[in-house]
Amino acid sequence: MVIVAIESHQGALHMQISTIGLDIAKNVFQVHGIDAAEKVVVRKRLRRRQVLEFFKALPPCLIGMEACATAHYWARELTKLGHEVRLMPAKDVKAYVKRNKNDAADAEAICEAVRRPTMRFVRIKSAEQQGQLMQHRTRDVLIRQRTQIINALRAHLAELGFVAAQGSAGVNELRAIVTERTGHAVADRCTGQRHGAGCAA
Repeated sequence: MVIVAIESHQGALHMQISTIGLDIAKNVFQVHGIDAAEKVVVRKRLRRRQVLEFFKALPPCLIGMEACATAHYWARELTKLGHEVRLMPAKDVKAYVKRNKNDAADAEAICEAVRRPTMRFVRIKSAEQQGQLMQHRTRDVLIRQRTQIINALRAHLAELGFVAAQGSAGVNELRAIVTERTGHAVADRCTGQRHGAGCAA
């Protein structure tokens, strides 16, 4: 159980926080906290720079978040502060949204979902694990881009009557065609310029 004092219009209020639902975003975060009796004791918006300072001031409590972009980073940082952090699939949290979807409603749903005994949780990834995933994803992107370029090259040259076999051998053949044609075009252009204004060496 967590005792925390916050400022309000009535002055400093002492509240007991046991569980927090944290809706994360790029810049503005939403906090929804309850006490052991499941009474709402804090609803608060935080700017990105305020998040760690806010949780640093709290003794350890249970924090729930959706396993979305940047969630693993925040989970690691909040765990360092002594909190218990649980990540959940966003689709599983959706069932607990009680009213129109907004940041406050999402934070409340997260706070509700993280306490469910049947909830499925996502293991928090280390920075090293995320780095490995980034390498694999980047490689996949580069492979897809290479394939798109090759297919585009085949299509463009086919329109001009140049075709080649499938596979790397065919790609090399197409590259040779492009290189040869480009070389001839440059040579022709320079020849014309020499007869006119001249061509740079």
